Amino acid sequence: MQDTFKEKLLEIIDKNPSFKFLFAYSDWETDFLRFYRSQTNYNISKRATALNTTIYKGKKSLSFSITNPTIESLLEKVDEAMITIDALPEDPDFVDIEKDTRKAEERIKANNIEQMSLEKKISYLTKLADAVEPYKFKIYGTFICNNEYTHLITSNGLDKIMRFSPIYFEAKAVSDINQVTVLEAFGSENALSFDIDSIIKSLIGKIKNAQSEVVDVDPGEYEVILAPRCIGEYISYYTWSCCSASSLDHKNTLLEGKLGEQIFPANFTLIDDPRNPMIVNFDYNGEGHLYEKTPIFENGVFKNFLVDSYYANKLNMTENGAQGACLVMNTGDKEFDEMIKSTKKGLFISSLHYMNFINPKESSITGLTRDGTFLIEDGKLTKVVNNLRFTVKISDIINNITEIENKAHTFPQSDNYGQFSINSFSMPHVKVKAFNISSSTKTV
Repeated sequence: MQDTFKEKLLEIIDKNPSFKFLFAYSDWETDFLRFYRSQTNYNISKRATALNTTIYKGKKSLSFSITNPTIESLLEKVDEAMITIDALPEDPDFVDIEKDTRKAEERIKANNIEQMSLEKKISYLTKLADAVEPYKFKIYGTFICNNEYTHLITSNGLDKIMRFSPIYFEAKAVSDINQVTVLEAFGSENALSFDIDSIIKSLIGKIKNAQSEVVDVDPGEYEVILAPRCIGEYISYYTWSCCSASSLDHKNTLLEGKLGEQIFPANFTLIDDPRNPMIVNFDYNGEGHLYEKTPIFENGVFKNFLVDSYYANKLNMTENGAQGACLVMNTGDKEFDEMIKSTKKGLFISSLHYMNFINPKESSITGLTRDGTFLIEDGKLTKVVNNLRFTVKISDIINNITEIENKAHTFPQSDNYGQFSINSFSMPHVKVKAFNISSSTKTV
């Protein structure tokens, strides 16, 4: 943000003491490569700036956003907002905007758009496409690098800068013969940890298994091994829906009054860890509160809700700034191959799709498997299984974990709309008993 623009924001704050302001100025850049049938489909490089503003008067608030803001457009919108806000209803629970002026330790972050040039991306994809071609598979997916800068300024004295440069890589290998698909992904800010040879090795292993016969399985309960992506998605759904202070306020969680209690088995530890070196890192949450390492479950004991400033005020809780964007599950003591070998009959589930809550409070959810579900028989992956519908409670999944891999894997998440954000999680493979399959889709 230019110094003159920052000075104008501070001047607006100073000249209007009867109002409070939250200004979030962002400069967002992306280099977005899509590939289709092992060929580059298109590459888009885009840059945008935006100013997101919230104005408060007493217990009233009004928000607006300006794309490519100028001082003139800002002053016009502020004048409009200060007139409009008087007609708005009060929020009786609003107390104040973020007060945490603590600053994170400065970290130098490389611009991964520069680190991962288009030429380098294409060379990686060419190597991957050449590796899968002998198996009659083609690759589809995206390779994205963002570089983001956000400057937060408030009437409460916040003056903080957030920088991110996340990498999002997802490659789906699709069989030319029967359309069976398998998936590999990577999500981090550490470009040096992107290892195309390891990605190829893992994807080829999945492709070899995907050349087996395709079968259906009957509905019922199965012992399953969930890939890191799967257990991560279940846990993220559970964390956001059941462990937030907003869910507590809306009486939409069974964790009310359970802080300090044993909720899950002692083998389950989940931490919101924004400094983990293998995932996308954050210094502050969206309000500007210092985002620090926060245990959510420790050896199965419930330790913390995710508490922002609004619900800290409303519910008389301690704000912790956690937002569930950096979830890390502790590893166990089993090799992945051991987990397969110790399974007499079960399923290996690689990826999930189209999940929807049936009852968020009870964490019951339904959805589909995709991108590689395999039958396990006598300790071996034997056949490809058509995509399945499951109906489960996420709390039951966690309670039914019997084995945890001794290695963690990262995977990315992104909304991919507008100035989209990217975050990532770190999870191991897990073995789960009594996982309910409700039907087959009869398709791969």
